[in-house]
Amino acid sequence: MELTLAHWLYLVGISLIILTMLLRQNVVVPALVMSFFVALAYTGSFLGGVHAIFNASLTAATELFDIFLIIAIMTALLRSIKSIGADEQMVLPFQKVMKNGHLSFWILVFITYFLSLFFWPAPAVPLIGALLIPVAIKAGLPPIGSAIAISLAGHGMALSSDFILGVAPGLTASSSGLEASVIGEQTLILSLIAGMVSLTIAYFMVRKSIKVPAQKNLVDWENSGGKDLKINADDLEVKKGRFSQLFAFLVPSVFLVIVTYVVVATFSNFIPAIEDGAGASLVGGTAIILILTISVFQNYRKTLQEVSDHIVNGFVFAFKVMGLVIPVAGFFFVGSGELSAQVFGTDPEYAPAFLFDLVEASQGAIPDNALITAFGILILGMISGLDGSGFSALPLIGSLSEALASSVGVDPATLASIGQIGAIWVGGGTLVAWSPIIAIAGFAKISVLELVRKSFLPVIAGLIVATISALVLF
Repeated sequence: MELTLAHWLYLVGISLIILTMLLRQNVVVPALVMSFFVALAYTGSFLGGVHAIFNASLTAATELFDIFLIIAIMTALLRSIKSIGADEQMVLPFQKVMKNGHLSFWILVFITYFLSLFFWPAPAVPLIGALLIPVAIKAGLPPIGSAIAISLAGHGMALSSDFILGVAPGLTASSSGLEASVIGEQTLILSLIAGMVSLTIAYFMVRKSIKVPAQKNLVDWENSGGKDLKINADDLEVKKGRFSQLFAFLVPSVFLVIVTYVVVATFSNFIPAIEDGAGASLVGGTAIILILTISVFQNYRKTLQEVSDHIVNGFVFAFKVMGLVIPVAGFFFVGSGELSAQVFGTDPEYAPAFLFDLVEASQGAIPDNALITAFGILILGMISGLDGSGFSALPLIGSLSEALASSVGVDPATLASIGQIGAIWVGGGTLVAWSPIIAIAGFAKISVLELVRKSFLPVIAGLIVATISALVLF
């Protein structure tokens, strides 16, 4: 087909967004500006361009609202748990089994991974860092070992698949015809492969630095002179009581049952398979029931106000985390044949698909090689992760994967999964110093640059092995 000015402007927009990420700048302004120019060229109307800026963001917000909702609900639950001191009680049993540095490393990995599947690493890390890093250091694990275990397990392995909440797979599938559930299944497997490889390498890197358990380890660390990260104070009032232990046991137990159910239903025929998106709604509905129950047990007279406060704070956090994604996703929706009709208000049958048209026109120049294409998508994902979140370019990765898959004979969901783990392992907080891993470095009293430097080899090795495994397995 013949490429129009709108196509070339769309290509300029993609290039500009990637360049902006490389320069470690925010991509919202380029996304908004290029949405206007692409729409202006396509409609031939200045007002059409103005309408498209709003409609693109509105379409993105509508398509992604379920993602905002699950983040808000789970954040509200975490606040509710904190309000009765149950969060501390949840990790206390693990302190008793952290007998040496070797055990401590893998216990930190397990706890971080499990909590991050439900609450995301950013809210869960302060709890783990404040309560378990000192215990691990006393047991002989060096501060860098504690930090790298938490970083790779939470911001890498757990967040890159986002298997339970489904935020990342939902974003990746949002601007394409791919199924989020399929991407979720594949990224779960790939994230575990990348995680096992990277964590094993990291463990052997710090193994020689593990000391004999002693109180002196903790004293030396506390007197090391490292700067603590100043975390924003949470004005949440904590009222510990007789129900703290009850919910410290009940909440993780309920979610463990849900994890088991979802995993078994997904990968076996023992129980009925869950519908696409049902995992997130199951978790979200259960979380709301738990919030209500905790509030009633804590102080039934204040249930109405406290539940409302937790939900509101949850939405505030959700919009802080995901708000910047809306205009960026809106730009990529402009180039999607599935969603551009909503942006331009046209018949879906005649809606433009700029990205697919560009890929189709350039197929002759794209190497017809599955391995090269897979690593190309991985590198694109890693570059997009330089924004410090790893989420903003997931719609682009999904669209591009769908467009390239047919020419190289690879499942588009597999390419999308490769790009997703690349984006989030890097941008979600393992190789980017301006990402949420700043908090981990602060709690461990180490330089965030040291944490990134020590993480580089394990992460890159894990991603390479995961990419090759994807082509073999899927």
